[in-house]
Amino acid sequence: MPIYEYQCTQCEEVFEIFQKINEFSQASCPKCSGPAKKLISATNFVLKGPGFYVNDYPSKSRKEGEKNEKQEADKGKTSKGEEKRAS
Repeated sequence: MPIYEYQCTQCEEVFEIFQKINEFSQASCPKCSGPAKKLISATNFVLKGPGFYVNDYPSKSRKEGEKNEKQEADKGKTSKGEEKRAS
């Protein structure tokens, strides 16, 4: 479940609430029970590893590997089709 940040409009307290994406929330401050507004926060989602560049695209070696896998799969399909025609 996502975590949403809210800020109280009265005491300016910042707090977090766990809630479903499609759930409508009338958040109230846990400190003063005042109304709160949802804040836009930065996420901590980061792709790491040798397969990705900083801009989230796969590396050249990974692209070549996927291309080779696709070629091998295509070869397997044609040989099976030829066997069916022969019989």
